[in-house]
Amino acid sequence: MSSLIIYFIRHGETAWNAAGRFQGSKDIPLNDLGRTQASHAGDVLGDLVARNGHMPDALAFVASPLIRARATMELVRTELALPPDGFALDDRLREIAYGEWEGSTLQEMRASHPELFAEREHDKWHVSPPGGESYVSVTQRMRDWYGSLTTDTVAVSHGGTARALMVATGVATPEKAADLYIEQGAVYVFSDGQLAKYS
Repeated sequence: MSSLIIYFIRHGETAWNAAGRFQGSKDIPLNDLGRTQASHAGDVLGDLVARNGHMPDALAFVASPLIRARATMELVRTELALPPDGFALDDRLREIAYGEWEGSTLQEMRASHPELFAEREHDKWHVSPPGGESYVSVTQRMRDWYGSLTTDTVAVSHGGTARALMVATGVATPEKAADLYIEQGAVYVFSDGQLAKYS
């Protein structure tokens, strides 16, 4: 498994990203900047794939079923001169669910559930939003997904799942991963127990 390469791309920006609203399972489309970021990620990926001696059509392509991830993947594949719809969907790649906090800003979360918010700020990995998921459970589904891979793979997913994958593959601790910013328009390469970012 350690010899496999994962080219991981976070979806491009949405209006909720720009407004600081947590999306979770809500299906929010890309905005104009998000589409530009997705195409840029496709360009970066094309360079990386060529550098690694791959042909793009020899890779597996899979995305979260949420529209912001699917649209990003379509633009990435267009930049690689591949049919835009030639990829699989995997529900394990969906974003961490924020439950009652979906659509809220950090300030609104704090105001609605001050004690739970403070508890989660202290232990983001284990404490779930109200009606949502913990990072522990997201890490388990990312570990399951990673264990199912059989070939080098391009995955388009989300910031929360990127953090969980870092922990699942052992490239980051929960404490380090919890507050990492996952860049849009970049490609994160997981390979041989290491992680590198290209943008």
